[in-house]
Amino acid sequence: MDEGCSRIRRRVSVRKRNRPSLESVSAAPTAAELKPGDEEKEEEDEEMVAGSRRRKTMDVQPVENIDSEEDLFGDYDSFAENSFLAQVDDLEQKYLQLPEHRKHATDHATEDLCSESIKHNTLSMTTVGDCTELKIDEHTKNQSGHDEVSIEPATDVLYDIPSSQVLFFENLYNSSNDLGDPSTEERDWNSSSHKTVNKELPINNVEQPQQTDESSSKVRTSSDANRRKSLKDHLKNTMTGNAKAQTPVFSRTKQLKETLLSEEINVAKKTIESSLDDLGPFYSLPSKVRDLYVQFKGIEKLYEWQHACLTLNSVQERKNLIYSLPTSGGKTLVAEILMLQELLCRRKDVLMILPYVAIVQEKISGLSTFGIELGFFVEEYAGSKGKFPPIKRREKKSLYIATIEKGHSLVNSLIETERINSLGLVVVDELHMIGEGSRGAILEMTLAKILYTSKTTQIIGMSATLNNVEDLQEFLQAEYYTSQFRPVELKEYLKIKDAIYEVDSKAENGMTFSRLLNYKYSDTLKKMDPDHLVALVTEVIPNYSCLVFCPTKKNCENVAAMICKILSKEYLKHKEKEKHEVIKNLKNISSGNLCPVLKHTIPFGVAYHHSGLTSDERKLLEEAYSAGVLCLFTCTSTLAAGVNLPARRVILRAPYVAKEFLKRNQYKQMIGRAGRAGIDSTGESILILQEKDKQQVLELISRPLENCYSQLVQEFTKGIQTLFLSLIGLKIATNLGDIYHFMSGTFFGVQQKILLKERSLWEITVESLRYLTEKGLLQKDTILTEKGLLQKDTIHGSEEEFQYSFHITKLGRASFKGTIDLAYCDSLYRDLKKGLEGLVLESLLHLIYLTTPYDMASQCNPDWMIYFRQFSQLSPAEQNVAVLVGVSENFIGKKASGQAIRKKVDKNIVNRLYLSFVLYTLLKETNIWSVSEKFNMPRGYIQNLLSGAAAFSSCVLHFCEELEEFWVYRALLVELTKKLTYCVKAELIPLMEVTGVLEGRARQLYNAGYKSLMHLANANPEVLIKTIDHLSRRQAKQIVSSAKLLLHEKAEALQEEVEELLRLPSDFPGIVASSVEKA
Repeated sequence: MDEGCSRIRRRVSVRKRNRPSLESVSAAPTAAELKPGDEEKEEEDEEMVAGSRRRKTMDVQPVENIDSEEDLFGDYDSFAENSFLAQVDDLEQKYLQLPEHRKHATDHATEDLCSESIKHNTLSMTTVGDCTELKIDEHTKNQSGHDEVSIEPATDVLYDIPSSQVLFFENLYNSSNDLGDPSTEERDWNSSSHKTVNKELPINNVEQPQQTDESSSKVRTSSDANRRKSLKDHLKNTMTGNAKAQTPVFSRTKQLKETLLSEEINVAKKTIESSLDDLGPFYSLPSKVRDLYVQFKGIEKLYEWQHACLTLNSVQERKNLIYSLPTSGGKTLVAEILMLQELLCRRKDVLMILPYVAIVQEKISGLSTFGIELGFFVEEYAGSKGKFPPIKRREKKSLYIATIEKGHSLVNSLIETERINSLGLVVVDELHMIGEGSRGAILEMTLAKILYTSKTTQIIGMSATLNNVEDLQEFLQAEYYTSQFRPVELKEYLKIKDAIYEVDSKAENGMTFSRLLNYKYSDTLKKMDPDHLVALVTEVIPNYSCLVFCPTKKNCENVAAMICKILSKEYLKHKEKEKHEVIKNLKNISSGNLCPVLKHTIPFGVAYHHSGLTSDERKLLEEAYSAGVLCLFTCTSTLAAGVNLPARRVILRAPYVAKEFLKRNQYKQMIGRAGRAGIDSTGESILILQEKDKQQVLELISRPLENCYSQLVQEFTKGIQTLFLSLIGLKIATNLGDIYHFMSGTFFGVQQKILLKERSLWEITVESLRYLTEKGLLQKDTILTEKGLLQKDTIHGSEEEFQYSFHITKLGRASFKGTIDLAYCDSLYRDLKKGLEGLVLESLLHLIYLTTPYDMASQCNPDWMIYFRQFSQLSPAEQNVAVLVGVSENFIGKKASGQAIRKKVDKNIVNRLYLSFVLYTLLKETNIWSVSEKFNMPRGYIQNLLSGAAAFSSCVLHFCEELEEFWVYRALLVELTKKLTYCVKAELIPLMEVTGVLEGRARQLYNAGYKSLMHLANANPEVLIKTIDHLSRRQAKQIVSSAKLLLHEKAEALQEEVEELLRLPSDFPGIVASSVEKA
């Protein structure tokens, strides 16, 4: 027992200096452990120690005397055997000499690793020096002119000495600790690369005397008598000061109660933190996060730039941040760690905006496991998926992964429901897309609204191709971090005829000669392959991978076929069995169909990759390429901006994308795919060019990246007008002055001097509002506020203009809620209104026509013979739909036979009906290959049409929900949207709700007996691998994780609904009456 008590005593001073961690508080003795008899044993133990250690000398710096007005203790200087000061002296020596003390002190973790570690920019375990913090207690104040100090009550305080002596030991320990070499224990998950030591001084409220080497040496040589004298004087003076003040009484009962309360708080805190009591070691995150990255992504340590970026002051202070690195530099990992910090530590929702649906689905598959393991939801907002407003969760937080368009709708719904502050972080990948057309305008609107409505939401933007960062910084009020780091060195080459030149910025003309191609070509082969592509690819394949970027989709297929004609038969033997497996799986997912080009090229390990393939085919080919079964892709530029498929060598077939000359941004993205981290030591890019393009290419490789410019005004109906409509609809800004003020804070507002030459921003604002009013989307209200007059004087607008405030009409609200392009909103309203007069419900054709995207119809060129053939096969009811919308069989017949047509027919309606036929046939047959053959359209285009129609159907549904007259469409469109989203037999729909499970995979799973979401959620990944053909372990785990997450989401939604139903209403009469009485 004595030994146990002495251990408690040794912990005393450490506990007083350290803010208790979760572990240290829970380890404190409870009421049961501290029995009444223990105190007496402690005193006896103390006496024995005092006798043995009394005269030992300590290396302690003398503390300055505090002048006192009166010596209240006279000549009380006894250091006799049983005197009080002797006990103090011995206790002081015992405390300072115990070796276990320092070890124990340095092993303390911070109380709240989640918030404090971020604040102090450290990943190491915080030491005593970092962690010391004496808290001020309003009940314990030193009123004699000293700094205010108090000691937190704990169960193991020194009961047998007054609090003033406790303070003395605080100062004494700090002084002596400073004399030695303070050691900081480093703890980092990748100790070889990143070692962080927190060099901050301890934060104390007690002033500590400055120490120098000279004074230290004096202390070491000081006599025992002098040391005692300084100790005695200091004690006297300290006691004098404290005697004047009221010394607090430490009640043992009160201390025990507080300890129990502290333990209860910690238990509650642990519960809130989802039992992750080790929050902190890995960038303020649980060590479990680090383990998950090792397990699922094979990431064992971070690059130096990633560590530097995560520990930036701006990141710790939650400032907005833009960071830019070359492709393949590891940007996404930094974003993921920041998102996990927000979800787990700050308990806020997160929105991640990605450019394409395929990338959204890939990211959801990758993060579902983290959601399951760490206790947050991952929700998909792409195509027709996503709930508006999102479900409000009670405990778990949500990570919304969205496309640009869906991200905008999500932010609108959060602003409308006054929940925008629940969004703690927004991450934007490919930030440079803010300068690309209508999608750029939508992205700008989204970010501008977040900046204007929420001061607590942090924005992180990342890109590999940014130039005019200053403009973006000003717009986002962000810090900027950049690095030229690449995990693999990239070497750029140019090929002109047989010669290969290395790009060299130091050379006079930007390039230096490297080598000649050594490959024997016959005259016949030269005609087939004038650019020597085969010579270039055979230097790396089949052992390494290669990408060949081609200008057009057709060129991709031709180049793949040409290369396979020339390649030797030896290439057929490389991974022969696996390549046959790929062909077999392609047939399975395509109902027995296989593209003849792929049938010929895959045995050689070659395939083409472009938007003409279905998403099922693309996914399967990408998996085969990543596994090394396929070693060469011929692809279009979209692959560079999409999924991550790196290669040892990247070849650019020509410096063109379609007929447009290559831009610097596009070039950088393409060559950025060269070099696979962890596999290759170097990456190579070779741009093939003709002599005529040489000068342009030399400019291309040397000039800076293109600037990005705001598209808000450029994209009129999808940009500034949509923005104004939503600003007024959401009541963010409702009068001219407020709208103008908002516009000044946009990316366009930052760049207005560059972009506006003829008109001012004020004129554009007035003009846009006038257009919306004329279109019936807005209405003016006459109002003149004091604020309005003030703004009028500032902006110099006319008084008449400032007399107007605006409110949104029903049509305007429906348009902005449905995110309908304002160029088509009146057409949609007319079509829906006309449909009510004679809606044909015998088949889906009429509804499909109403949900066929307008923008795709304008780009369509029908094959009139096919149009006429399909028209003539329609039933009378279906032909009636065509007549109702204004297209007759006679018109189609004349078009097919090439006859002149006098009667004018709206081309957009004709084209839209043709696309409706395609979609209608697809829903009936659910076989994309047969529909592709019937309409002579690429299967990839048909699939894009289908996903576009599903997304537009969802928009039309939201449009109709806002207009009472269209109530009849609501129920009908819910089912149609579901059919268009999945376009499969009904039994496969539950499986296709799981992210990453497409039609082919869903059919495989269904045939193997996995017929529901519950089946998949409870599946064993190892069994799935054996049961399902061509399913990797990683994919199997992702499918199971995604299914579990979806099941948990549905279960929690139902649970919340139950609790809501059983909860007593807040406006219940009895409750209202009692609250009134109390008031």
